[in-house]
Order: sequence, then structure tokens, then C-alpha cells
Amino acid sequence: MKRPILTSLMLLWATSAIAHSPLEATVPANEAILAEVPSEIVFDFKGNIRLTRVTMAHAVHEADLDLDGFSGFLSDYTIPMQSMGAGTYQIEWRGLGDDGHPMKGTFSFTVEE
Repeated sequence: MKRPILTSLMLLWATSAIAHSPLEATVPANEAILAEVPSEIVFDFKGNIRLTRVTMAHAVHEADLDLDGFSGFLSDYTIPMQSMGAGTYQIEWRGLGDDGHPMKGTFSFTVEE
């Protein structure tokens, strides 16, 4: 009796683990130190996701990045950004995996001009 229950639990865990599309990489990389402000940021997800909001915070300023050019579910996003000068940039993102699960995350980078 224990074996079927254990097997069922393992299959359920495995199914939920592969259902999401984790963020594999960003450009700039998390905690990177740059000589100049990038003109865009890149998200590389393991699977498809629909980004619903990307916010950039720097010092006392915060701005939503423009996602109007994207529709549907994608695995790669290249989003233009505007310079706010030297300092630390915090990028927060939210989206939906293609399985409908909400996803979110953050990364940061520092510009030393």
C-alpha cells in the first residue's frame, strides 16, 4: 500500500517541477558590474512564459518597462531600457508560465561610470 502512494507522490512532484519555465539567464547577468548602462535587458527562460510586468528600480526612481511589443508565450525577451545613470538597478518581473502558474523574480546589476 505504501509503494503506490509513494509512487503517486513522486509523479505529482515531478510533473509540477517540470511544468514551470524557470529563468535560466539574464543579460546583464545577476549582480554584474558594468562600465555603462545597457540599452536593453534580455530574459532567457527554460520554457515559454508570458511576461505581464517588468519594473526597473534605480535609487529613488521606478519605472515599468514597455512590454507592448510582445504577445503570447515566449522563451526569450529583449526589452529596451532607459539609462538612469550610475548605480544599482533592480529588475523585478512577473509573468505566467504556459501552464498558467504565476511566476516572478528579480535580478540586479550595478553600473560604475
